[in-house]
Amino acid sequence: MREPYLEPFACKGHPTLVVQDRSGQRYCFNCVVEAFQSPLYGLVAHMLGDWAQAEDTTQEALLSAYRAFPTFRGENLRAWLMRIGANAARDILRVRKSRPSASLDAIVDETGDRFPSSDESPDEYAERRELGRLIQQGFATLPEEQRLALALVDVQGLSYEEAAQAMSTNLGTVKSRISRGRAAMRDFLRARGELLPAPFRQDS
Repeated sequence: MREPYLEPFACKGHPTLVVQDRSGQRYCFNCVVEAFQSPLYGLVAHMLGDWAQAEDTTQEALLSAYRAFPTFRGENLRAWLMRIGANAARDILRVRKSRPSASLDAIVDETGDRFPSSDESPDEYAERRELGRLIQQGFATLPEEQRLALALVDVQGLSYEEAAQAMSTNLGTVKSRISRGRAAMRDFLRARGELLPAPFRQDS
């Protein structure tokens, strides 16, 4: 079954924006945005730790993808887009240099949901927010490449192979960054066990 973004005239409800890759394959860019905007935003948000800046950076990344589409070789579209998003986030981080993030409390969880769902109690929602806040603080302590690797694999669900494509590196390097990042996050959370919501604490 063909992906919807490979059907240039399948869009409904808005004019179709057709783009073409290096091989001549046509894509519906509206559908590309619809399919990948949310995970791309999630990646950028976890890299930057800032909701508003992540929204702007995601839009810039999508604009860059639109302009660069003629260079896309038709490989893994998700990994290609994630690479563009990661590079856009890196540009922001370079500008920030060593300045700490001012919006660590903005990221709640990997879905970006800042509101309670219909099937959770107010206490569960508060606990989820608190856990998300603490996890994002841990993310902010990681080296940039470990943070990116965890965001790609553990948050966005890319395979190691896709993450390697997105990070323009080899599989062994991705696995090493994931291992080191997970270990650092475990240490961070263990050291702050008393700050974790009660259901997530490990009693000694």
